Order: sequence, then structure tokens, then C-alpha cells
Amino acid sequence: MSTDTEQQEVLIVTGMSGAGRSTVANALEDLDWYVVDNLPPQMLRPLIELANRAESGLPRIAAVVDVRGRNFFVDLRDLIQSLREGTKVRVLFLEATDAVLVRRFEQVRRPHPLQGDGTILDGITAERTRLREIREASDIIVDTSDLNIHQLATNITETFAAENTAGVQVTLMSFGFKYGLPADADLVTDARFLPNPFWNPELRPFTGLDAVVRDFVLEQRGAQEFIDAYVSALRPILDGYQRENKRHATIAVGCTGGKHRSVAIAEELAARLKEIPGLAVNTKHRDLGRE
Repeated sequence: MSTDTEQQEVLIVTGMSGAGRSTVANALEDLDWYVVDNLPPQMLRPLIELANRAESGLPRIAAVVDVRGRNFFVDLRDLIQSLREGTKVRVLFLEATDAVLVRRFEQVRRPHPLQGDGTILDGITAERTRLREIREASDIIVDTSDLNIHQLATNITETFAAENTAGVQVTLMSFGFKYGLPADADLVTDARFLPNPFWNPELRPFTGLDAVVRDFVLEQRGAQEFIDAYVSALRPILDGYQRENKRHATIAVGCTGGKHRSVAIAEELAARLKEIPGLAVNTKHRDLGRE
């Protein structure tokens, strides 16, 4: 019988309908999580108690909780707070843009669970309003707008598999401001203070992953000073994340198009952060290839 509740992890998977909850549930099952879909929030505590009484224990439980639970969903945030008093509970929130969600519902030819007599967009708007508070209280936010089911499954696998070896899983994400801010970023910084390689015809075809652009960006006045200062500023933040059991951090670095400066700076920041014990660091270049 398992009695060590400190070793038990509970992950609540929630978020927008159509954002990929089923894909995430399948990926977690492949990682040996015990997954329960469409669980009314009030059943979370009995599920945890039952898991503790199981002969071999269920150390990692994932519960998919969403608006399909109807009125049961209303008190989810308060319930999570109470559960955290005795169990390690985290919330994974999935979202996507309105346009992407509308397209996904149209492709499967199913109504949104909250649209009633209205449109799909009406249902999405109502759901965003209902989920606002739980989104703000979430530990991990994943925007699936630009991910297919295979990419999302890989994202989840890499994120949770890395937890076995790291205190905090850090993602350095480059992006282009002209394509919008990343919805799932914890911290955002701006590389547009550096000269843009785009205006150099010899550099324009290359990206920040190429040595010729990387060297150009990192040799600019202020580049090294910024990187040194930003890494120093991140150290106490990431130390605090570990103390507060925040296991994931997405640090976004933006430039105009997400092709040159932000890519080079994100890669250099990742290289520096990999030297810090307790961090598992990876890079993601959201808008690379869009130009």
C-alpha cells in the first residue's frame, strides 16, 4: 500500500475544447501516467485517496478536466488549492487561437460544447470566459495553434520525460513580433535593439542558426552585455521556480521576423543556461521558416 503522498504527482489537464486534450492524454499514457478522461473535479480527491490505497500505488495520475463537466467545473480552482495542501498538484492548460479552434471544429463537423444555438465562435468565447481564472492559476500553458497532433505529442513527451533529470525544464523560444507574442511564454525579451541582418543582402538568406549570422549578431555592440546581464537576472528567477516547484519555464526572445537576431540570441542564452545545474534546456524557433 502506498502511503507516501509526497511522491505522488497529480496533473490536471484542462483548457480549450479542440486544443488537443486527447492527444496529451495519450502521450501521458505512453509515459506510464494513469490517465482519467472527463473526470468531474469533485472526483479528484476520491481518485487520489483510491490511488493511495492501491497495492502498488499510482505515483503519477493525470486527470482530464474540462467544461464537459458542466456545473461540476465551476469550483475547480478552489478545489485545486485545497488538494495542493497534501498532494503535489499541477495544472496543464492547453489553448489555441480562435481561428484555429474554429477550423478544427469545422473539420470534424462537431459543435462546440458551449455554443448552444449560437456559432462555434460563440462557444469558444464563452469557454474562454469560463476558463480565465483557471488559466491564470495554471503551472504550464501550451499553445497548440501551430502544432499538429504528432508535434504536440512530442512536446508533451519531451517536457515530462525531462522531469526525471531536471529541477526546471527551460525552453528558449525565438519568435517574430510581427506574428504575435507567444501565448505560453513566462518571460519575454526583445532583441530588436541589435542591427537587423535582414538589411544585409549577404546575410538575409541565412538564419540565426548559421555561423555567419550568429557571429554578426553576437559581435554587435551591447549583445554580450545583454546576454551576461540577462543570464544573471534569470538565475534567481529559475532558482525560485525550483523552490516553488514550478517545473517548466518558457523564455521567449523576439525580433521582427523571428529569423535572425532572436534565433541567435536564444541559442546563446540556451548554451549559457545549460551550464547551470538543475536545468534541462532546449530551444524552439517558433517562426523560423515563415519568411
